[in-house]
Amino acid sequence: MFRSIEISVGIFVGIGLAALFMLAMQASNLSSFTSEGSYQVNARFDNIGGLKVKSAVKAGGVKVGQVAKIDYDSETFEAVVMMNIEDKFSQFPRDTIASVFTSGLLGEQYVGLEPGGDEKLLGHQSEIRLTQSAMVLEQLIGQFLFSKSEDK
Repeated sequence: MFRSIEISVGIFVGIGLAALFMLAMQASNLSSFTSEGSYQVNARFDNIGGLKVKSAVKAGGVKVGQVAKIDYDSETFEAVVMMNIEDKFSQFPRDTIASVFTSGLLGEQYVGLEPGGDEKLLGHQSEIRLTQSAMVLEQLIGQFLFSKSEDK
């Protein structure tokens, strides 16, 4: 009798650990996206906030790719974000706008793509010229407090 209770508790704990592992993999964006069947697009931002490698790239709320690499250009003082976009989403115009957004309660950041109207399309190693940097909460609070002190 005690043996069956020990086995059932062990199975329950094993299922719980497996569920925690799956949750951790989802939260850290280590899902099964690979660079096979994708093309690379670059974008330059003044500030990327807390954007990380493997962050999502979304268009219209749908994940279309992920951030492959983040670098810093010492000549232009900009962050260079390299993104892998899945081949099935290959119809982004050249004048697409890339923005850094925050989603969720944990503040995870992602790149949002807003398609433009150009007839020419982005291809492998293209660069998105129109970008909007991340909104940094500390800068917004500082601007708000500074503007209030000037009103007095």
